[in-house]
Amino acid sequence: MRIVFAGTPLFAGQALAALIAAGHEIKLVLTQPDRPAGRGMRMSMSPVKQLAVRQGLDVYQPPNLRDPESLERLQGVSPDVLVVAAYGLILPQRVLDVARKGAVNIHASLLPRWRGAAPIQRAILAGDRETGVTIMQMDAGLDTGAMLSQRRIPILAEDTASTLHDRLAALGAEMIVEALRDCEKGVLRAVPQPAEGVTYAHKIDKGEAALDWRKANAELDRQVRAFNPFPGALAVLGDAAVKVWRARPVAGHGDPGEILSTGDDGVVVACGAGALALAELQRAGAKRLGARDFLRGHPLEPGSRFALPD
Repeated sequence: MRIVFAGTPLFAGQALAALIAAGHEIKLVLTQPDRPAGRGMRMSMSPVKQLAVRQGLDVYQPPNLRDPESLERLQGVSPDVLVVAAYGLILPQRVLDVARKGAVNIHASLLPRWRGAAPIQRAILAGDRETGVTIMQMDAGLDTGAMLSQRRIPILAEDTASTLHDRLAALGAEMIVEALRDCEKGVLRAVPQPAEGVTYAHKIDKGEAALDWRKANAELDRQVRAFNPFPGALAVLGDAAVKVWRARPVAGHGDPGEILSTGDDGVVVACGAGALALAELQRAGAKRLGARDFLRGHPLEPGSRFALPD
């Protein structure tokens, strides 16, 4: 099929690679404009653009799709279908209508649960036991279109946003190839989303990163996992900010934020219920370190306390 593909991060890149491997004709790749990234803040191409350039594909990076030039560019390639995956820009209805067979989206949740920008992180934060991928028709709403296919996977106790992302990206890539194959055969059927069970996965804000030790250890464990790799769960000890990248709930009792013990297995901190063993930590400007190596350079004494957020 003749495809216009719209996507930006790694999640989308895996889907694009699968479509290329399946033999589809990628007529145009839409991705967000290059942005400064890294410590040097050098201009950086998105993962989707990097793949497209390697494959010799035509890339288009408008700041938005509301201008006539963008519409003409899309109409000029006469696509059969527009495939969208984590593009990050709003697609006006006139853009959705460009492709002969319409526009389809790869969404990393079991719609209608977790419509919106951060479905992977929100599912972990909420303690969901499963999630999945929905292939849906796109309409003018926020992830409200009819569902074309849906598959489920469990959320594992050790899953971070990173590991769950990778499993969902692989699943989404497989599913979009299957969906387009069924579309070509004329056997793809759309089912409206249920009216019940709608939730919204609002964009992750760095202000959510602070660990509130008054919460239960299970809730804080989910926060650490959901915010790995971005923005990183944040703890404050004295005047030092410490990011927590890995932790696990353990038994323990004390005042919230109190360090109960330290050792090779972790820094054990009292929570509102139970305790949390911090296994991988990072001071500002330093590397991520396992608890043993972190404590060698930054000894922590039992009885000292992490601050409670306001």
